[in-house]
Amino acid sequence: MAPVSLKGKLLLASPALVDPNFVRTVVLVAEHGDEGALGLVLNRPTDTLVGEAVDELAPIVDEDDAVFGGGPVGEEAVMVVAEFDEPELAADLILGDLGFLPADSDLERIATATRRARVFAGHAGWGPGQLDGELEEGSWIVVDADRDDVFSDDPESLWSLVLERKGGPYAVLARMPDDPSVN
Repeated sequence: MAPVSLKGKLLLASPALVDPNFVRTVVLVAEHGDEGALGLVLNRPTDTLVGEAVDELAPIVDEDDAVFGGGPVGEEAVMVVAEFDEPELAADLILGDLGFLPADSDLERIATATRRARVFAGHAGWGPGQLDGELEEGSWIVVDADRDDVFSDDPESLWSLVLERKGGPYAVLARMPDDPSVN
């Protein structure tokens, strides 16, 4: 029996996840199926600005916006996630009208068909069954995504904010210090 797809969900790194690439990350799952999974880390802005790295995206994304580190796989590749007024123009939809910008886009046309967008360098990737195994190990906490999570103005606090939103014992986890050795 195939696992339930987590496409459009958030994965929050649990304290059990010790991989330094993913400590306290919030990952939007963009694909999840028999072939594996692909996601974007939402809370790792880089010091690189869109105007410095991919100035051709200026019609869609403000040149002073940060490029986000989407994950450790393919860090030289750029992906753009946008809210589409015309979802049929998306290369692939992730959640409702939220989807990927097509690689061969007419940027002026896309600019009139999107409301907001964010640029990611790289992505998180899992081979067949790998993410399901990590979920069974307790490495990830699955949370319903809110489109505003993707475009958060406070990405550094996103992990805690989403855990607070989930409530219960997760709200307590959200208030844990970054460094467990801190009293």
